[in-house]
Amino acid sequence: MITILCGGTRGDVQPYVALAIELKRLGKDVCIAVTRNHEEFVRSYGIDFFSIDVDFESLNVDKNMIREAQQADNPLKMFFSFQKMKKYGVHMVDHYYAACEGSELIVYHPGMAIGFYAAEKMGVPSVLATPFPLNKTREQTSVILYGKVPSKPGINSFSYSVLQNMLWMASDASLKPFWKEKFGHLPANYGCPFERHTDRRHPVIVSCSNYIFARPTDWDENIHQNGYWFLEEQNEYIPPMELVDFLNKGEKPIYIGFGSMVIGDETEKISKIIIEGLAMTGKRAIISGMGKLQNVPETIFTVDSIPHSWLFPKVSAVCHHGGAGTSAAGFKAGIPSMIFPFALDQYAWAQRGYELCVSSKPIPIKKLSSEKFAESIRYAMQEKIISNAKELAKNIASENGARDCAKLILASLETKNDQ
Repeated sequence: MITILCGGTRGDVQPYVALAIELKRLGKDVCIAVTRNHEEFVRSYGIDFFSIDVDFESLNVDKNMIREAQQADNPLKMFFSFQKMKKYGVHMVDHYYAACEGSELIVYHPGMAIGFYAAEKMGVPSVLATPFPLNKTREQTSVILYGKVPSKPGINSFSYSVLQNMLWMASDASLKPFWKEKFGHLPANYGCPFERHTDRRHPVIVSCSNYIFARPTDWDENIHQNGYWFLEEQNEYIPPMELVDFLNKGEKPIYIGFGSMVIGDETEKISKIIIEGLAMTGKRAIISGMGKLQNVPETIFTVDSIPHSWLFPKVSAVCHHGGAGTSAAGFKAGIPSMIFPFALDQYAWAQRGYELCVSSKPIPIKKLSSEKFAESIRYAMQEKIISNAKELAKNIASENGARDCAKLILASLETKNDQ
């Protein structure tokens, strides 16, 4: 059995389900260990599930604290947010360790570094599976500082140390007390493990297209980036008839959705900016996840949620917060993007889309106005942006990251008796 450790929202978990599906197609039993709220979703794809029965909700974590972490827009704010939240991880790490028991190989998200030490303790291979480029390079800046600082070899390398240390800090705070209690002492080589994946038995796999961020030439040969790990929808989505009618009665609308980033008072403020900006351009839109907006014109349709894979091919552009998964889906769809980042790595995907000429210029959500939103629409709908977006989608379609990385996992499994 191969065990995959991951966490986060459904969008965070989806790439790992795609990876599990490919492993299963190659004849391997695979189990995903993640919080219990994802059980139905994971099992619907025929993947075994190990329930992590504690989460932020069951631990009564302050929602404002979670919100603060989600919207940290610079490394210092991220650091303090992680400091506040790290103590809650102590209650989860023993569940993740239990999930690893009996595994022949452990695949782990960088936020679950318990996977590296559990694999080492159990004498099985480990694979670092990261949803963004994580390992040090002098060639490009890490995703938390990309576009914010100049790209210089020394700065670039340092930016990865910042990213790795933030992720390790979150794991270390819970892993250290757990390990001492269970085994009496820490491993001899205890520390951040991300740069130790330097052989076939311990490879790194990255869910990212080489047409978005090219694989750095100074990476170790055992760090692999073969494309995004896209998850195909299992069941054909059946849209409400009102949505079908809306799509059919005019030009293709713009998709607008900010995931879980917009709540409370922000909903009214941001929706007002969007509606006024749309009116300035005369564009139609589908607005997702912002509730039932009041007094919207007939040119706007609101929905709670909708599969991106179904909707994106039917719209003229996508407007969102810049989450890694939503950005990837937009790039894959071959249509222009408008990305207004809130925090974390969202700035990187926004900036990269602009540099590739498939997206409007990134504007932090705090600085967005109706006029700037309208200007972004006009920029994104230029013929050159539309053409570039189509070409990028063709290139992304030539990759199959989940399949290729699944094969690499099996290759590392074959080395278990070599050492």
